[in-house]
Amino acid sequence: MADAIPLSPPLRRFVQHWGEMGTRWGVNRTVAQIHALLYVAPHPLTADEIQTTLRIARSNVSTSLRELQGWGIIRVSRDLGDRKDRFESMRDVWEMFRVIAEERKRREVDPTLAVLRESVAELRRMPSEREATRRLGDLLDLMETVEAAYQEMRTTSAAEIRTLLKLRGSLRRLLRLGLRRSASA
Repeated sequence: MADAIPLSPPLRRFVQHWGEMGTRWGVNRTVAQIHALLYVAPHPLTADEIQTTLRIARSNVSTSLRELQGWGIIRVSRDLGDRKDRFESMRDVWEMFRVIAEERKRREVDPTLAVLRESVAELRRMPSEREATRRLGDLLDLMETVEAAYQEMRTTSAAEIRTLLKLRGSLRRLLRLGLRRSASA
């Protein structure tokens, strides 16, 4: 069995916490812990090293690694002359955020939009369902607006997104100023 990767108490605490947060985000705890371990690891790790470090079953490691690969946030590499796969996480957190957002959109938002569009179209043909049509129409409008904003963000560079998000209060003041100017025009 491979040696465990030495983790300082803060890193061990982070890996454990990331697993707990994963469950709140709808991600399996082990998947999230493996992702955290790979993110903080100084070099790519073998499945055996992951298993030993986190003290989890080999089958759980394999399943979790496949899921992380499916999300597109870890990759496999091999050292010359070594048959063992080594796994590493994306290092650029902004790009990782972008990849995760795209995958969550594909898995969660797209199917919801499809059901909402279909439901609203059917409800519009049912006069007795006017209130439900209005409510689902409002929800559809919200989801389509968020989806359109997301599409805009996809074409924006990580540096531009970082700058935009760091504006915080300044952005709010800028929006208020623009609204005042629009109202007075």
